[in-house]
Amino acid sequence: MFSKILIANRGEIACRVIKTAQRMGIKTVAVFSDADRDALHVEMADEAVHIGPATASESYLIPEKIIAACKQTGAEAVHPGYGFLSERASFPEMLENEGIVFIGPNKRAIEAMGDKIESKKFANAANVSTVPGYVGVIQSADHAVEIAGEVGYPVMIKASAGGGGKGMRIAWNAEEIRDGYVRSKSEAASSFGDDRVFIEKFIENPRHIEIQVIGDKHGNAIYLGERECSIQRRNQKVIEEAPSPLLDEETRRKMGEQAVALAKAVDYDSAGTVEFVAGQDKSFFFLEMNTRLQVEHPVTELITGVDLVEQMIRVAAGEKLELTQDAVKLNGWSVESRIYAEDPYRNFLPSIGRLVRYTPPEEGCENGITIRNDTGVVEGSEISMFYDPMIAKLITHAPTRAQAIEAMSSALDAFYVDGIQHNVPFLTALMKHPRWRSGELSTSFIADEYPDGFEPAEPDSDSLCLLSAVALSMGALNRGRLDRLPGRLRAHSGEIREDWVVKLDKAYVPVRLAAGYPATPIEIDVAVDGGAIVSVVSDWAPGDTLWTGTVGRRKMTVQVRSVLGGYRLDWQGFSVIAKVMTPRIAELDALMPEKLPPDTSNLLLCPMPGLVVSIAVEEGQEVKAGEQLAVVEAMKMENVLRAERDCTVNAVKAVAGDSLAVDAVIMEFS
Repeated sequence: MFSKILIANRGEIACRVIKTAQRMGIKTVAVFSDADRDALHVEMADEAVHIGPATASESYLIPEKIIAACKQTGAEAVHPGYGFLSERASFPEMLENEGIVFIGPNKRAIEAMGDKIESKKFANAANVSTVPGYVGVIQSADHAVEIAGEVGYPVMIKASAGGGGKGMRIAWNAEEIRDGYVRSKSEAASSFGDDRVFIEKFIENPRHIEIQVIGDKHGNAIYLGERECSIQRRNQKVIEEAPSPLLDEETRRKMGEQAVALAKAVDYDSAGTVEFVAGQDKSFFFLEMNTRLQVEHPVTELITGVDLVEQMIRVAAGEKLELTQDAVKLNGWSVESRIYAEDPYRNFLPSIGRLVRYTPPEEGCENGITIRNDTGVVEGSEISMFYDPMIAKLITHAPTRAQAIEAMSSALDAFYVDGIQHNVPFLTALMKHPRWRSGELSTSFIADEYPDGFEPAEPDSDSLCLLSAVALSMGALNRGRLDRLPGRLRAHSGEIREDWVVKLDKAYVPVRLAAGYPATPIEIDVAVDGGAIVSVVSDWAPGDTLWTGTVGRRKMTVQVRSVLGGYRLDWQGFSVIAKVMTPRIAELDALMPEKLPPDTSNLLLCPMPGLVVSIAVEEGQEVKAGEQLAVVEAMKMENVLRAERDCTVNAVKAVAGDSLAVDAVIMEFS
């Protein structure tokens, strides 16, 4: 067994590998760029080596710097994590030439299956059912249009060395093919150092199901069940689960045996994933093989009890797989939510900045429910524009799917993040979505259910009552404390008025409070909107970020953020501004005019912090609605900004290469 390994990655996956290595008694070496000097994985590792500037192409993507770090520290092996160098076939060969072990598959397997173009050819030769498409080298945008016409629209353009949704575009016509071809090649080059792309038929209303395989260097290979990853946005997975609600045991066995046969054909000797696109009728087609550890591997670990990172390390050290196929048992259900630094209310645009507050739910196992949080950040960490926007992966495990989803819903309510925008409200809303809960999934789920983007649901009457009771408990506690301050002009009466109004956004909810100030812990009786009296119990105190307690028989965890004159309450996908008022103040408040936002309709504003890749227009140019104006890159994704209507460009305020803040003016129109 190795005594020291280097992790050629960053963020949550580097931290994940370090945890297993430490448990195995193996020392670890981290590598870091300028942007990651103070990152969590650097702190967790036994040693750390600086490898260059923040841009991945100048640091994490340079094999020579990784090898130099191994020599400097005496690391005997390298775990690549996912992304970066994990699927570059030349990397394990370079390591081998230096006497360093690659904790991953052999070069031949990566070449045969890791490259998406070559894997298609290999699968076709092996008579594996594949999605129709063109797997040769695409010469130009015109060539791409010609191919798409032969395959038949819609088609998907995919980076050959890609993953994580990078370098992927769906095209429904020739214009989208031309634009998607250029964008996909550019993203692929910047993310993977390989700009080759291929085209395949896009199967409508499919499900994305993948089989986890693992092989050793002695000819053994097994599969560890499946994961369903159909909840995707822009081809990037958002929620994963294991097992799949679609499959039955027979279909699972067929997919697993096909995946293992494919792995054995290339002498696969590590953890890998064979991905399939599945129809609602349980038909399935080989899509591609990822010759690395997947982001969503924790759900497989929780239902099988197998530490995949440990198995990768043991296989790389030459050990035989101790686990046989017959011994693999699937236990319970697991769900994973990816916590991203992106704004769900602004079309999921990336968000960067410092994590002013970061309090994930407590990890552990209680009453058969497991909560796990794989993360690479702590409070105070900075989310930069140079890397993937993932903050953490929240995973739950329970005996049944319904219990795992409910546990995830509660855990997301307790996942507190401030300082940047994040997708926790969206994930929480998804957990309550009836179609998700029923298991009627497809890769178009988010596009189908949120065609105009995500907007928080309006609280129903029951939710308004619950949140009003929570708001009143906090407001009354605060008022009680203020009344007890020394030196007040009027004497403290020891009583508090009974009638109040809680304003939740634009709704005014009358609330009746039993006489007397609440104390900490809070124990009060309230009647909301003329309803029955219910007991409100909580240990919340001013300054706490979470209100946890009960309203009647309902257990609640509500996120609390102070705003002028009240609180913002986030719960179960709802987000409301709550203010506690006297009835008279509520009457006057209802008469106040609404402040309108400034008119920015004649401006193109940068929707996220990012780097200007190109400006497509000039001052004085007339543009039509839908015409490309600029391209801004953020977190390895290129975002095309287009004209919303016909107009004339009056002034261009930015040039290619500029780093812009959110809402920075790019150009003005008339």
